[in-house]
Amino acid sequence: MGERPRVEVAGVAVSVDHYVGGERISSPTTFEDRSPLDWSTVLANVSAGDAATANAALAAAADAFAGWAALGPSGRAPYLRRLADLVDERVSQIAAVECVDMAMRHESLRNRVIGRGARNFRAYAELAEQHEERTWSSNGTANRVQRLPAGPAVVITPWNAPFMLATWKLAPALAAGNPVVLKPAEWSPLSASLLADLADEADLPPGVFNVVQGIGEEVGPPLTSDPRVRRLSFTGSPETARHIGAAAAANIVPFTAELGGKGALVVFADADLEAAARTAAGQYDDSGQVCLAGTRLLVESTVADEFLTRFHAHVDTQVMGDSHDDATTITPMIHPDHVARVEGFVERALAAGDEVLRGGIRHVPDGWSGRPEDALWLEPTLIAPASNDSEVVQHEVFGPVLTFQSFVDEEEAVALANSTDYGLSATLFTGSADRAERVGGALRAGTTWVNCFLVRDLTAPFGGLGISGLGREGGDHALEFHADLKTLQIRDETTA
Repeated sequence: MGERPRVEVAGVAVSVDHYVGGERISSPTTFEDRSPLDWSTVLANVSAGDAATANAALAAAADAFAGWAALGPSGRAPYLRRLADLVDERVSQIAAVECVDMAMRHESLRNRVIGRGARNFRAYAELAEQHEERTWSSNGTANRVQRLPAGPAVVITPWNAPFMLATWKLAPALAAGNPVVLKPAEWSPLSASLLADLADEADLPPGVFNVVQGIGEEVGPPLTSDPRVRRLSFTGSPETARHIGAAAAANIVPFTAELGGKGALVVFADADLEAAARTAAGQYDDSGQVCLAGTRLLVESTVADEFLTRFHAHVDTQVMGDSHDDATTITPMIHPDHVARVEGFVERALAAGDEVLRGGIRHVPDGWSGRPEDALWLEPTLIAPASNDSEVVQHEVFGPVLTFQSFVDEEEAVALANSTDYGLSATLFTGSADRAERVGGALRAGTTWVNCFLVRDLTAPFGGLGISGLGREGGDHALEFHADLKTLQIRDETTA
């Protein structure tokens, strides 16, 4: 089936169909995509992929593999740089669509988040071109380690920051020589369709980049279990990752997963308390729907009261409202089901004897004209748990819910910070350089920030410990994941 007429979203014409082998194809069945800004608004009826769609996309990627791999890093780099240029040219359009589709703040999207997608493409084009093979001599042979393109890759991305996170996975796969099938989250699929338009405009060879939309439970298994797939990369929940990991194991396919976090934000008495409190209040950004957020506030007991006073003052300035309004700091959550899930955490915390220090209730913004049940805002919430074993401490909420605990010394601080099964990120505030090294090194996390937050270097390894993930993205780590490493040994002619 060919492409159906495009729909207008935020003034931008968006295809609701798959992108396979350089062509738009539709499905006989669709799923509704609604806007979190007003749940009564249906943005589009999007083609729902099935096993046949997955097969077509994987066949296109497999057919494209030899030609794309043969180009080498220098031959592939111009395509990635052209993609980057097109992202830069279309930032306003992509931001407009993603704002209504996912409800991230428009100011963040247009000024930072979408542009990061362009930087991802440029960074990996350069990293792949600059790679130098490791060479050495031993046992009478000259040795080289080569990176060989591995084959078709399937990448499955989450509903938060979907465009940027798609490019974060797509760029290294393409730079390494692997055609890609992207499966975007069904709760925010539209910016992936725009990315397919850009790939088409950049003249990527047919099949090098494909987009298959659909419900995860329906189209995910045929995509992840197919033996033609040689790399799998996933961002989402540990529960889904276990299914994808089993499919990867069945076909002996390398698999990387970024699975969320329960980051600690540790504040010592010698810290800049104002900076720490401001950073802590900022964890409510995007309604807490950020995997790297420091959701467990751990504060030295001697300054706990002062910290809370400063923290509440900063939270009191937060504005819950429309994502298009630059004054808004807290946006709606993605979906009514997700709001209900987050509310469930708060309700169970109260039932377990935890104390809600602020928030915990739904919010209808001033001037709201829709049905109250369609307003997906939850007030920024802070909970003092009765025990470190409380569910709200130990499990990822992924909403505007933080916990507050105090500690007496470094030993207790580290023990509390490392007490969950997660290990994606941690944040530490201290005025002591020695403590920064000592405690920063002891915190169990894939990334630890000291006296800063969410500062990212695209060449640094990114990933989690424990149930926060498997493998590493970023820099050469991602390029090597997408490659088959080969050692070539040639006997020295002088010893022949």
